[in-house]
Amino acid sequence: MLEKKDIELESAVLIGVVTREQDEAQSKEYLDELEFLTYTAGGEVKKRFTQKMDMPNPKTFIGTGKMEEVKQFIDDNEIGTAIFDDELSAAQERNISKILGVKVLDRTNLILDIFAQRAQTSYARTQVELAQCEYLLPRLKGMWTHLERQKGGIGMRGPGETEIETDRRIVRDKIALLKAKIKTIDKQMAVQRGNRGKMVRVALVGYTNVGKSTLMNTISKSEVFAENKLFATLDTTVRKVVIQNLPFLLTDTVGFIRKLPTQLVESFKSTLDEVREADLLLHVVDISHPNFEEHIASVNKILGEIDSADKPTIMVFNKIDAYKAEPFDETDLTAERTTDHYSLAEWKRTWMNRVGEDNALFISALNKKNLEEFKKRVYNEVREIHVTRFPYNHFLYPDYDYENLGEEE
Repeated sequence: MLEKKDIELESAVLIGVVTREQDEAQSKEYLDELEFLTYTAGGEVKKRFTQKMDMPNPKTFIGTGKMEEVKQFIDDNEIGTAIFDDELSAAQERNISKILGVKVLDRTNLILDIFAQRAQTSYARTQVELAQCEYLLPRLKGMWTHLERQKGGIGMRGPGETEIETDRRIVRDKIALLKAKIKTIDKQMAVQRGNRGKMVRVALVGYTNVGKSTLMNTISKSEVFAENKLFATLDTTVRKVVIQNLPFLLTDTVGFIRKLPTQLVESFKSTLDEVREADLLLHVVDISHPNFEEHIASVNKILGEIDSADKPTIMVFNKIDAYKAEPFDETDLTAERTTDHYSLAEWKRTWMNRVGEDNALFISALNKKNLEEFKKRVYNEVREIHVTRFPYNHFLYPDYDYENLGEEE
């Protein structure tokens, strides 16, 4: 159950569709995630609406009858916001706003809002602002609907178009400035990465809210912000970690999510340079989540988009303390046993260890379970990379300054 705070939450309804590409179970899962996103942004979901259809309505996303049902609920319960699970076109957003008479957001807009709230550094804020401007540009027309009430005539021909074009030019100029600013910061960050020397780089990657920052805090003894909310971490954090006198750089990166807005993938690609340049990836997975396999697929898809899918990877299945298999009734002959009934021991015997020897680790970063095994596995992997890079080891050159090969950030 989501915890209520003293802050007044904005009331909202969620709207999703069940299609040929997205069945009922998937739709429910996406709406669960959308509700968590809404809560993270400061909203409270009062009701969900779903509709089965071959494909979303090009004008209003959902059908006329369902739209009337949503409007009735909004009017009766004084709802302030309607949030759609998929990205709406500019025309859909305008049409729905006219019908419902409340603020209309889509999944992309909601994620952008959370990113804007969570961005701490100048770099992250610049990236979010760029994504927001690129999202806003094709939707500017909807912001001038008040001009539709003005009639044509002498001195009134096309005032709306003039204002829209002016705004479009302002937004385009802003996008150009933000891209130039990001390019400048990218160069500075590239220099910083170069100054770290040839230390082995390890990057934590994974779906949002799987415990990457908690794991980072535990093994680096640092205080990276961690919270049970989506996108708690936006800014890349790099720390120098030493295991058994072997130093390496550990990076905590922004979490991934399904249906991640295109604008965000593009604007945050530079942040993900830390992933591209890593020697080893620790793919952290929340094994207690019922759809963790789908989360893995989403992360792998984005890793592929940034040319990092072939990097050496250790799968780190976190939150084993919260994992619970569904009970299975052996006496029910009609029941079918699925992966939902797997114990952790059974999971360990599946594909998780087939993708590579000792490739999967099962830990709890919060309760520090199996962390020694985790550290040993990471140490062995880092040492192998380190020895390849520095063939003159500690025994041959005991006075070599391995500890100061790079700088801690």
